Amino acid sequence: MRDNSTEPARRAVKAAVATLDPGYFALVMGTGIVSTGMRNHGLIAFSDALLWLTAFSYLVLVALTIGRAVLFPRELRSDFDDPARGFRFFTFVAGTSVLGNRLALDGHRHTALALLAVAWVAWILLGYIVPWTAVLGREDRPVVASANGTWFIWVVASQSLAVLAAALEPTVVTGRRELALLAVFSWSVGVFLYAAAGIFVAARMMLYPLRPIDLTPPYWVAMGATAITVLAGARIVQMADAPMVNVTRGLIAGASVAFWAFGTWLIPVLVAAGWWRHVTHRIPLRYQATLWSIVFPLGMYGVAGHYLGSADRLPIVRVIGENETWFALAVWALTFAAMAVHLVRTVVLPTWARPVAPAR
Repeated sequence: MRDNSTEPARRAVKAAVATLDPGYFALVMGTGIVSTGMRNHGLIAFSDALLWLTAFSYLVLVALTIGRAVLFPRELRSDFDDPARGFRFFTFVAGTSVLGNRLALDGHRHTALALLAVAWVAWILLGYIVPWTAVLGREDRPVVASANGTWFIWVVASQSLAVLAAALEPTVVTGRRELALLAVFSWSVGVFLYAAAGIFVAARMMLYPLRPIDLTPPYWVAMGATAITVLAGARIVQMADAPMVNVTRGLIAGASVAFWAFGTWLIPVLVAAGWWRHVTHRIPLRYQATLWSIVFPLGMYGVAGHYLGSADRLPIVRVIGENETWFALAVWALTFAAMAVHLVRTVVLPTWARPVAPAR
């Protein structure tokens, strides 16, 4: 006879796996970049604790994603076919690269190289699959009506590869030119993808009604994409001489400053959009996986300012970045606490529930 006492637990776990947001790897991205920021401030023990949390979150999410692909392939496929959700799969690429970059800072070169290989293969596959299934392969038109901030995650994924390749380049003896090529290639592709995503998202905002409910947290990725473009550019500028780096170093240095300026300009716009959504129109601010799409851009902005200020000798940029990192840490803590409460309510408590015995 089946044990009904465990049925609530089964239902809670199955529901969590079936409805897993493909963008949940933004948790890895946000925690990993805050860990990097704390390391830049010299808080090594705290940074290491966040690194362990990043790695644990990554492994759990990989296992859950594999389980979802096996047990709920229809739900997984529906996310690939949805232009509003499909680009969230690129958080796996970015999360893998952010974790690899943080490990590279501690000298874990072989693990970081393995993660770079995984991220690169995933970037190539998703880079052709997602645009086709979510955009080009759809029969209904116009698809631009579904464009949103998640489309910028493709940019973040591309630039995350550039960051990791540039971070690993000084640590290897052979393959330095190849890593330099990958870094510059990924950075360049990411710049063009930012222009494309910006055009599509701007067209959606101008051609179709923009309701408060439409301004979801992933719009912050528009700023996060500029920040990681800045970080990737700063790391490339600091790389050793290589044919691809020598040709582009000046261009990338100047473009990185321009991206930093534009990303800084976007912050008040995004804050105002959040005020309009939650204060003016009183849409409740509740925990959802997409809130990590705010944590990562804030953390990345701080880290990017630190590296850009060092690479291009811009002390004001470095000071702004290093001070903003503390704000990113506060937002991370609030979001993590909200996630913990959400998981307790939706997963933990149902698993402890027991069916009430019928009255006699």
